[in-house]
Amino acid sequence: MKHSPTHAPTRALPRTLALCAAVLVACAPGAAGSAAANGGAPAVAEDAADLEGLSVATFASGCFWCVEAVFESVEGVREAISGYAGGRQENPTYEQVARGRTDHAEAVQVYYDPEVVDFESLVDVFFGSQNPVQVDGQGPDRGRQYRSILFYTNDEERRIAEAAKQELAASYDRPIAAEIVRLEKFWEAEEYHQDYERKNPNNPYIRGVSIPRLKRFQAKFPELLKKDGEEH
Repeated sequence: MKHSPTHAPTRALPRTLALCAAVLVACAPGAAGSAAANGGAPAVAEDAADLEGLSVATFASGCFWCVEAVFESVEGVREAISGYAGGRQENPTYEQVARGRTDHAEAVQVYYDPEVVDFESLVDVFFGSQNPVQVDGQGPDRGRQYRSILFYTNDEERRIAEAAKQELAASYDRPIAAEIVRLEKFWEAEEYHQDYERKNPNNPYIRGVSIPRLKRFQAKFPELLKKDGEEH
């Protein structure tokens, strides 16, 4: 997946796995905030009161570093937390998910104010910030762990998701790849993944993949963005 050129993997691996291995070497000291340790609690647990009363939506569409940054740029989104969803295994870790050892996908849980932005608009963000016909991945991130999933928690969210997917399908001559799945469990990712793009602007993957993806989304949906000066 993503890597720093100063942390090369110790043995030959396929391209995606080599990138994942490099990030694991670089970030291992911060792994104490693991999904297993946190059990899915918000990474901003100390500010949990700030999230009370907000609605929650969960999406997966490739690297969660990219997806988190996209949603955090949207007006009405208070917090976006990177994690894992869509699998059966308990307490998944980044190493397991990134190497395809679980059924999970990298996902982001979005806390938002429904008085400012509604679920339907977030679905537009989801589809509008990715290549909707790419199967099992986005851009250079390939594999089931990077597949697109629109998670729902009730019948209304499912109806909105299916209607948006059907409408989008009319614009493409290939099937829309995103799955629509009921959310069973979201596992928070390790602490060093949270706000990764903001904290690591010079990371080669961030500069070459995440930021361009964010800029494309921002150019496409300027009316949904936070105003200048607001925290992203």
